[in-house]
Amino acid sequence: MATQTIESAPANPAPPAVAPYIAPETNLPEFTPRALILGTILGMVFGASSLYLVLKVGLTVSASIPVAVISLTLFKLASKLFGVRDATILENNIAQTAGSAGESIAFGVGVTMPAIMILGFDLELTRVMLVAILGGALGILMMIPLRRALIVKEHDTLKYPEGTACAEVLKAGASEESRAAASETAKAEARAAAAAGLGQHIGAKMIFGGFGIGLVYNTLMKVFRGWKDTPEKIFGEPFKAGSVGMEITPELLGVGYIIGPRIASIMCGGGVLSYLVLIPMIKFFGEGLSVVLPPGGKLIHDMSPNDIRGAYILYIGAGAVAAGGVISLIRSLPTILHGLKGGLADFHLQRSGGSSGARTDRDLSIKFVAIGIILLIAAIRFAGPLHMNLIGALLIVLFGFLFVTVSSRLTGEIGSSSNPISGMTVATLLLTCLAFLVLGWTTK
Repeated sequence: MATQTIESAPANPAPPAVAPYIAPETNLPEFTPRALILGTILGMVFGASSLYLVLKVGLTVSASIPVAVISLTLFKLASKLFGVRDATILENNIAQTAGSAGESIAFGVGVTMPAIMILGFDLELTRVMLVAILGGALGILMMIPLRRALIVKEHDTLKYPEGTACAEVLKAGASEESRAAASETAKAEARAAAAAGLGQHIGAKMIFGGFGIGLVYNTLMKVFRGWKDTPEKIFGEPFKAGSVGMEITPELLGVGYIIGPRIASIMCGGGVLSYLVLIPMIKFFGEGLSVVLPPGGKLIHDMSPNDIRGAYILYIGAGAVAAGGVISLIRSLPTILHGLKGGLADFHLQRSGGSSGARTDRDLSIKFVAIGIILLIAAIRFAGPLHMNLIGALLIVLFGFLFVTVSSRLTGEIGSSSNPISGMTVATLLLTCLAFLVLGWTTK
């Protein structure tokens, strides 16, 4: 019986279609002024906190989940206190998207502005603004043709852990209007889960309970100094410069829970390789050097584990990110081409006067993307504060496409909070310097 079943099954079964919570044919308020305004305000707040975090520890945490929780709360309070209509799940999604986008741009500014200062440029308002606006526009334009490839077609492969958790938050706090408009598939899944005693949504009390626990935890740790947020043990002889440490802040503990044990173990493996293998090796073999080994700024003998990490391990990691990015791009080419093909098909359909498809499958036109890229290259080239020539502008767009693809895949696998964007920044600088070296743009 088992053999017959296997033989009769298709060789490559198509992945099951994903049913959205709100059916594509259902029209609910979505891109409304209040959702955009609230998302913008929350994006500014979380952008400021994210910028502080990235300058302090070199990474940040996605704001999508806390923004979703806060937007749900504020809209529900406004509904109860002032009698206004409660926001739909689609409006809350717009609010959390705008808020998390503000946090993401702040992170990009946080990892690039210090490099600009090191190069000797001042942090002029126009320069910072141009980097943020043009960088954000570049990411958006490059992501449009990749949506079908990396989000729709690879839905079963790329889990987008933080996006999935954020979706559960939005469904948990969905208004009655949104619950009534949910697709029949979503309603059937909710009934089946309830009958099995599983529950389809994360309870709102659990969400706000976790929010409160995290607030108390952080207050006791940072305000009252109850315990260290980054405990560390540095070993001596014979394992000199080896160290073990962790960061036990609530945001990172939550991210570890979201990404799951497999991805967390892979990331932990990278830390073990760095701090228990590579750093002790560099210390052991380089301790006897009497000259400074570039790109380090002092003798290895005088370096702490974190000094070695910043001087050498960071560049090893950046090279690994760049190599992984190239491999990932090559592996993604079929899906990228599929996305571009779908976008061109939509463009031809719109030109012929036909419908552009369901609400959940409408992208900005490829023509819009192409014109936007040309305008973006021109803006980068002729923006005075950026001091950029045409080849530099082309390199920015080229590396932007490469690392948007890499970043999107990594976000789908390990989440945006664990995405090594700073490593991609270093890799971009190294590749750009290599291109300049080939062109002979060097100074004595």
